[in-house]
Amino acid sequence: MNRSKAGRQGEEHAARVLEKAGLEIIARNVRSPYGEIDLIAREGETIVFVEVKSWMFFGMEDLRNSVGKKKQFRIIETAKDFLAKHAEFDGFSIRFDVVFIGGSQKVVHIPSAFVEET
Repeated sequence: MNRSKAGRQGEEHAARVLEKAGLEIIARNVRSPYGEIDLIAREGETIVFVEVKSWMFFGMEDLRNSVGKKKQFRIIETAKDFLAKHAEFDGFSIRFDVVFIGGSQKVVHIPSAFVEET
């Protein structure tokens, strides 16, 4: 299976897991001049921007290092772009999560995996 197809399947699986946990998926593969966000969800009055990583094998060290500062910056800037275009979410809190999909569809969800540095 190629990386693109594996990535799409991982995003689909992550969306199902998040929906089962009570989040509502409101957008997928949102692009901006800065980058892309895999999934955007709503949990009550919180908008959750989700990066999905699909790997056959990973360890905890891989999880900690998988979304570096450059990637975080691109996600945060894309989130700002999304929110600027969607006034209906004014006043909502925001959160940046990472979901890892591993071999045998093992899922590790890290809520608040990183924050916007001010």
